[in-house]
Amino acid sequence: MFLGFVHGIYLSIRPLKRILATLGLGRRRNRSNIDDICRAMELELQGSGSRLGYSMMTRRLISEYNLILDQETVRELLKIMNPDGVSARSRHRLQRREYKTEGPNHVWHIDGYDKLKPFGFCIHGAIDGYSRRLMWLEVDPSNNNPGVIAHYYIDCVEQMGGAARIIRADCGTENVRVAGLQRFFNNDNDSFLYGKSCSNQRIEAFWGMLRKSCIDWWMCYFKDLRGSGLFCDNDDNQAECLKFCFMGTIQKELSMFSQQWNLHKIRKSTNPESPDGRPDVLYFLPDVTTSSDLITPVAPDEIEIARDRCCVQPPQFGCSAEFSELALYIMQEKNLDMPTNAEEAVILYTRLMEEIENI
Repeated sequence: MFLGFVHGIYLSIRPLKRILATLGLGRRRNRSNIDDICRAMELELQGSGSRLGYSMMTRRLISEYNLILDQETVRELLKIMNPDGVSARSRHRLQRREYKTEGPNHVWHIDGYDKLKPFGFCIHGAIDGYSRRLMWLEVDPSNNNPGVIAHYYIDCVEQMGGAARIIRADCGTENVRVAGLQRFFNNDNDSFLYGKSCSNQRIEAFWGMLRKSCIDWWMCYFKDLRGSGLFCDNDDNQAECLKFCFMGTIQKELSMFSQQWNLHKIRKSTNPESPDGRPDVLYFLPDVTTSSDLITPVAPDEIEIARDRCCVQPPQFGCSAEFSELALYIMQEKNLDMPTNAEEAVILYTRLMEEIENI
């Protein structure tokens, strides 16, 4: 059928068998020498071929090396030549690359999280690669301002008394000031590394935890507000009011989650380079795991110079100064308080929008 559709050659079974016999082709004829098969497999096992099962390995040997062999031969040879790969595939497990770091403050992973960005809330975080301690977790209206990201970084450096040896981040213009400051503090161009998200695994893994534990609820909450007609993305006043009312509540919840995360117990891992324990203990007491603090000390005057020249203070309420002034005036006139939870925030949002529409 294939010969007919693709090549326009139509044969019955008997002529086809006769031609194959004439050419000496067949499944059990002229099988390749076992030494040639072993040499070809050795070459494949040195690269990505080490991940292949016997079926795919057989096809590769036939197509790439013009060998004549059967799957059973390849299966038996793989047991001898690549027993670890056979065992891993039998357990349906991949051999993952192990994460390695030398101690606290060796590597900080930083990244932005945009799942709430459609509603005006952008989250940015940093995590220590060794201890998995959250260094900062902040929410603001934008993750694209290099000065704001530098502000988070400098606040953390001032609090910790120094900077990490290495910072790893995704490629993006929002990280340029942090990159410059990090290289200046460490006097090393290799102290800031750009890479893909898959190379920034510590913070990417944390985002998955944050979404399941916190962000999913807020996504559904804001979608319900939009679905009920209380919030419209295209209305600038509503977008500003939403940020004014909810920014502080979301930051409060992120701070609470960060504190709980830094105190939770990390289970023992098969990777000896990832110690078990509580992030705060692993970070502040490295002697417990026979590691050492690798922080690069930064002088207070250098921190102040960096803050003055590179940092931008994020807006206090997450919205424009004009809207903040208007909202605070209305709250003072109507004797309204800032919210402490989502229920109070949506009540304040509704009251403010009613007053603004009546102006």
